[in-house]
Amino acid sequence: MTGFDYDKEYKEWKWNVPEQFNMGVDCVDKHVAAGKGDKLALIWENEAGDVKKYTFAQMKEESDKFGNVLRSLGLKKGDRFLIRLPNIPEFQMAFLGGLKIGAVPIPSSCMFKPTEVEYRIVDSEAKMAISVPDYVSAIDEIKSNCPTLEHIIVVGESGKEHISFEELMSQASPDLTPEPTSSEDMAFFCYTSGTTGNPKGAVHLQRWAIGNDPDAYYWNNYQDGDILGHTGDLNWIFPLGNGFLYAWRHGMTSFIYDGRFSPEKWFELIQKHKITNLASVPTCYRMFLQLEGFENKWDLSSLRHCISAGEPLNPEVVTDWKRLLGIDILDGIGMTECMVYLSNIRDMSIKPGSCGKPQPGHVCAIVDEFGKPLGPREEGTLAVRQDDPGLMKEYWNKPDKTAEAFKNGWFLTGDTLYIDEDGYYWFAGRGDDLIMTAGYRVSPFDVESAVNKHPAVLESAAVASPDHIRGVIVKSFIVLNPEHEPSDELAASIKDHCKKTIAAYEYPRAIEFVDSLPKTQSGKTKRKVLREQELAKSKT
Repeated sequence: MTGFDYDKEYKEWKWNVPEQFNMGVDCVDKHVAAGKGDKLALIWENEAGDVKKYTFAQMKEESDKFGNVLRSLGLKKGDRFLIRLPNIPEFQMAFLGGLKIGAVPIPSSCMFKPTEVEYRIVDSEAKMAISVPDYVSAIDEIKSNCPTLEHIIVVGESGKEHISFEELMSQASPDLTPEPTSSEDMAFFCYTSGTTGNPKGAVHLQRWAIGNDPDAYYWNNYQDGDILGHTGDLNWIFPLGNGFLYAWRHGMTSFIYDGRFSPEKWFELIQKHKITNLASVPTCYRMFLQLEGFENKWDLSSLRHCISAGEPLNPEVVTDWKRLLGIDILDGIGMTECMVYLSNIRDMSIKPGSCGKPQPGHVCAIVDEFGKPLGPREEGTLAVRQDDPGLMKEYWNKPDKTAEAFKNGWFLTGDTLYIDEDGYYWFAGRGDDLIMTAGYRVSPFDVESAVNKHPAVLESAAVASPDHIRGVIVKSFIVLNPEHEPSDELAASIKDHCKKTIAAYEYPRAIEFVDSLPKTQSGKTKRKVLREQELAKSKT
């Protein structure tokens, strides 16, 4: 984009959100109707090296079938269903099939433990869940506690108590009449962690993909012929949008991998599938850079564009990546409620370490606790204007939490930033103790709840501790019950206990036993003191 004028682009942006809109139809059906059904929509590979490819016409047919499957099971507009699937093509089929009939998919990590799955099903009042043999046991274990759960579909070999995905699809008609949804109708929601209380379901509307068009144009920089690879799982909103829904809305080909992340494997995948656009998190980029000479070992010539989000990207990674590959990593900052609105933008000068500027179409500001905008270099909360079409509508069934998040016409993200004199935004921290590690947002409340259930623990506090590869790790400060003594064996026991209770990315990778925790006069734990203590240690 020669001669890019940010101010001009920002000033001239116009939203065009139609009254009637269905995101599922928009992502595949419209391309088929436009004569582009033969274009490749998806390339998939797993750890065994199996590869499958789907055109937009094939994905339209498969998602239409699944829409009819849902209707045959009694699901209708507004009904929720849980998706507990790894990165397999059936994820897209199920998600789009739900959108097309107005049912509401809820993506859920396969790493969640049974209690975490139970909370999401009960809170959302989900009528159906879909999974695979490796991960369905978590649903089976808690289904008797979920009064609204009527059906469990399994992709692959299913047990007697499950419904076979393959059988349902073989009987389903490929002819679907989509629900005539409004752009203001509920489309899906994702659960997000907070520092206190249970996770909250961030409700997104059918207009969500339209509301993130600036992301596609200015951050992802989609071009005809691109192949987009995201290193994350589709169950998280960053890959869900950038590696799937945004890409397909704009007719791009996406690549997904069903397997554990390793830098070597991903360099092989980029070389093999000629991936042009890479989306990942800072932890993965740091792991890429640990492989000395990688730029000469693999043919990465297809790669032309890279983005990063999930946690702050340290400046040296931006500099080293540019030096070795000649490609800028465009860092952005977002969250489940509003995704990435603030980012470095194609052809705009980059200040390494900055998360860029608001994308055209998005109005952002740094505000104080009352929602009043602040001036340059004044730290405050990143806010997004409340009428933004890509912003969540509300937290599901949590009006009090919704009201707390919206003030004076702004949605308050909870991220602490400041703006420099050139209008660039800089991340300063989380205002609510949320831990951002390896691209995941971890609630200290969830970690502490798990740790405190160990019989040896009296109380604990979880904070972010700096780490060279992951950026930060989860660290627990633990006060033991009087009859227990600190030991490496006890620390290992507590970690193992947590791994059985919460997701693998949430458990404390470091434990420090202490005599007491810093508290306020009212008895609240001062996590900030512990966090700053860890930061100071890392600098010595």
